[in-house]
Amino acid sequence: MVVLATKCYVEGDARDRALDGMYSLVDNDVGDLAVDWQVGVRDDGFVQVDVTGEDATVARNVLAETWGEIVAHDEGFTAGETYVGTLESWDADGFVLDAGVEIRVPADEIGLGVGSPEQVVERFGLVQHLPLRFVYADPAESDADHRLADAERDRLYDWQRGAGRVNVNSATRGEVRATVNRAGHAQDIVTVERLGLLEQSIVCADGTDPPGLLAAIGSYLPAEMRCVV
Repeated sequence: MVVLATKCYVEGDARDRALDGMYSLVDNDVGDLAVDWQVGVRDDGFVQVDVTGEDATVARNVLAETWGEIVAHDEGFTAGETYVGTLESWDADGFVLDAGVEIRVPADEIGLGVGSPEQVVERFGLVQHLPLRFVYADPAESDADHRLADAERDRLYDWQRGAGRVNVNSATRGEVRATVNRAGHAQDIVTVERLGLLEQSIVCADGTDPPGLLAAIGSYLPAEMRCVV
């Protein structure tokens, strides 16, 4: 079994659609290997994939590389290593990530420029449940704090260098693409980039105003949405 660093937190028909989509995504990742798999959701919302068969180890490694992996509690973390958690909340003191256990990244260790954590969230268009990479610090060291990984900081800064984005949660990639089309703005975007199972990033075309796009599609999509400009 591998626990992926992405959550399924919607209910009803939306949950069924999300898990059907997850099955197709797993099939894309490992469908050519000699394995069988079953997709499920843990009590804490993380997606887990039970994998069996001749290529099970390879398949688990592929899925962990693609989605990030939530470390089992009995394995623990290693200080200085990079892991993935989902952004659960933020306040004046920093970010709180869910990596199977609560990981607090202090404001001074976010490393995304000046401003409070709330301002960083707005500036980079961060939405709840977004998977983020962090470097684990040994809690036994009193002066050591968890921090966002350098690769994660680079990714978020790259978002700002582009034409603009609208980030969305609570919707699959297919649902977001369909919403953009329904709102008549297909020509205003480049693509919808998958960030997690239910977290997507709409990459705007040159000349597209991200706040304007958000306003245009917001009524069609019951989701948390933020712009990257």
